[in-house]
Amino acid sequence: MHPLHPLFFPTSVALIGASSDPERIGGRPLRFLLEAGFKGRLHPVNRSGAAEIQGLPAYASLLDVPGPVDHAIIAVPVPGVEAALKECAAKGVKAVQVFTAGFAEVDAAGVELQARLVAICREAGMRMVGPNALGLLNPSQNFYATFSTALNGLRPKHGVIGLATQSGAFGSATYGMATLRGIGLSRVIATGNEADVDVAECIDYLAEDPDTRVICAALEACKDGARLRAALRKAAVAGKPVIIMKIGSTDVGAAAAATHTGSLAGNDAVYDAVFAECGAHRAQSVEEMLDLAHLCAVIGTLPSNEDIGIMTGSGGIGILMADNATELGMKLPALTESANAALRELLPYAVPANPFDTTAQVTAVPDGVARTIEAMLGKDAAYGSLFAYLAHVGLSPKRFQSTEDRLIAIHREHPDRALVVVMLSDEGVSQRLEAAGVAVFADPTRAVRAIAGAARMARLRRDMRTADVAVPAAAQKLPTVATETQAKALLGAAGIPVLPEKTCNSASDAVAAANAMGYPVVAKIVSADIPHKTEVGGVLVGLQDADAVAAGYDILLARAAERAPHARIDGVLIAPMVRGGVETIIGIHMDAVFGPMVMFGLGGTAVELYKDVAFASAPLTPAQSLTLVDSVRASALLKGWRGGPVYDVPALCNAISKLSEFAVQHADQLAGIDINPFVVQTEGGVCLDALISTTH
Repeated sequence: MHPLHPLFFPTSVALIGASSDPERIGGRPLRFLLEAGFKGRLHPVNRSGAAEIQGLPAYASLLDVPGPVDHAIIAVPVPGVEAALKECAAKGVKAVQVFTAGFAEVDAAGVELQARLVAICREAGMRMVGPNALGLLNPSQNFYATFSTALNGLRPKHGVIGLATQSGAFGSATYGMATLRGIGLSRVIATGNEADVDVAECIDYLAEDPDTRVICAALEACKDGARLRAALRKAAVAGKPVIIMKIGSTDVGAAAAATHTGSLAGNDAVYDAVFAECGAHRAQSVEEMLDLAHLCAVIGTLPSNEDIGIMTGSGGIGILMADNATELGMKLPALTESANAALRELLPYAVPANPFDTTAQVTAVPDGVARTIEAMLGKDAAYGSLFAYLAHVGLSPKRFQSTEDRLIAIHREHPDRALVVVMLSDEGVSQRLEAAGVAVFADPTRAVRAIAGAARMARLRRDMRTADVAVPAAAQKLPTVATETQAKALLGAAGIPVLPEKTCNSASDAVAAANAMGYPVVAKIVSADIPHKTEVGGVLVGLQDADAVAAGYDILLARAAERAPHARIDGVLIAPMVRGGVETIIGIHMDAVFGPMVMFGLGGTAVELYKDVAFASAPLTPAQSLTLVDSVRASALLKGWRGGPVYDVPALCNAISKLSEFAVQHADQLAGIDINPFVVQTEGGVCLDALISTTH
C-alpha cells in the first residue's frame, strides 16, 4: 500500500478545531462531509467542551475519541497546532492535514515551528499535508476534506483525472472549472507548505492509483528534484499522461549565477527541460491543462504519431485548424491514393486534399460524413489523429443519431487512432460519444492544441530516459580554476578539444610563442579578476606578425591597467587563430533543485536576444546531446543551411557529452561552466574560451 493511501481512504476522521458554525474554516469540512454522505465515522474535537457540534457528539480532546482515528484535520490557531499534532501521534493517527497558516511562509519562528511539526510526524510514522493546506478530495468515497468555498456551489464528481497542487486556491479554481465542465476527478490534494507531503510524492501516488488514468499537477517550487523526476518517469512507465503547470519564476539576475549560462537558465527553462525529459507536458493555462487531461481520459491512449487528418464542411475552419496544427509542429500528410480515389467517387465535386473540404454536397450523400471519415482512415492512412468538423449538427440529437452511431462504430474499428469531433452539440450527444472514446470539442483551435499536446507527450515518452547513466564522482578536489588557461587545461584533460596555447609574461615570450604556432594568432589578457575580457578590450585577434604581437602585448597590459586597475595580471595568452566554423556556447548551470544542467546555444546575438538555448539534465550521451542540439532552432545553421557547409555535429555532441560527465563528476564543487565559444568546424571543433566557477 502506498504511504499516501490513508490520506484518501480513512474509515474514521477527527476534526480538531471543529466549529458549530458551518461557515467557519473549522465548520466547513464537517458540513461538506455530512452533506456528501461520507460513510466513515466523524469526530468533532473542540476544547470548548461542547457536547455536540453540527449534530455529532463532540470531544474536548482527540484522546477522548473512542476507537481508532485514521485521518485528522487540524484547524486551530498556530499556538495550538503543535499540541494537537502530539495528540494525533499519541492516538496513532495515520494521516493528518494542517489547515492552519502562519508557519514557514511567514517568518523564521514559523520555520522553526514547522520543523518541530515534521519531527513529531517522523517519530510517529504519521504523514502530514500542510501546514497552510486547503484540503483534499476523494469523490469515490464522498470524502471532501477541505474548507474551500468552491464546495458551497458544486461538488466534484468521481472520474479518472487526479490533481495535485501546492496552491490551494489554484487547486480549487481548477477542480471548480473541471466540475462545471462535467469532468470527473479521482483524487485532489493541495499540499500547502509541503513540510512533509509534496506534489512529487502525490504524483508518485497517483501513478499507482488504479482509479487515476490522467494526472494534472501544479508546482510553485520543488524541493526534491530527484523525487520529482522519479515520480514523472513512474507515471510515464505506467502509461499515465502527466500535464503539469509551473507557477511563478525566480530572479535570474546577477545574483542567480556566476556564469553567463546561469543567467540564461532561469527557473522556467530548467523546469521545461526536466518535464520534457520525463515525458510530461507543461501547460500554459488551466484551460489547456483541462482540455488535454479530458482528451486523454476520453481517448484512453496517446496518439501514435503527430500526423493528422482534417475533414471539414467549412474551408475556413479547415484552414484555421491546419494553421494551428502547423504552428504546433503537427503534420498534415497528403491523402493516400486509395483515400483519394474513394473520396473522388463519393464526392466528385470536392477536391481531395488534407484538410478535406466536403462542401455542402456531403449532406446529399447517404451517410456522407461517416463514409468520408472511413475513406480517410483507410488501411493505407497513417494519421495518428483525425478531426471531423461538423459545425452544429450535434444540437439535433434525433437527426444526428445515425451519424453518432457510425462515429462510435468507426472508432471501434480504429481504436489506435484518436477521433475528434469538433461541433456544437447537445450534452447527451457529447456524453455518449465520449463514453465510447470519441472526443468532442466546440472550439477547433482548442481541439488541435489538445491533440498536439497529447502527440507531443507520446513523442517525449518514446525518447524518454528511464534513468540517468551513473557517473562516478571525482576522487580529488578541483584545482584552482581562476583563469581561462586553468579552465581550458581542466576541460582539455576531460576530453574537450582545446588549442595549443601559451601564457606569456613578456613581449619577447609572446613573439616566440606566436612564431612557434604560426600566424595569425590571438592575444588575450589573463586575469582571475577579469572573467569577461571583451569588457576591458582584453582580446586582440588576427595578429599577423611579430611586430603586431609585441605591440599587442603592450596594448593589452595598458588597457588592463587603465580599465581594471586593481586586477591581478597573470600575463598574455597567445593562441592560434581559428578560421571559419560556427560559434556555439556550451555551458553547465548548477541548479539548486535539479543539479547540473547542460546548456547549448549558438553564439552571437541569438543567445542574448532570442534566448534560443536549450537545457538538458547531465549526464548526456552523444546521442542525447544531439537531441539537445536539435532542439535549438538556430542549429539548422550547422546542417547545410541554404547550401552552406555541413559542420561536424558529432564532434560537437561528443564535446557536450564530455562536459556533462565532467559536471556530474564535480557537481559538489562546481558553481557553473561556460565554454563560449566552442567553434564547430567542418571537421572537428574546439573550445576557444572557457570560464569555470567553483564553490571554493
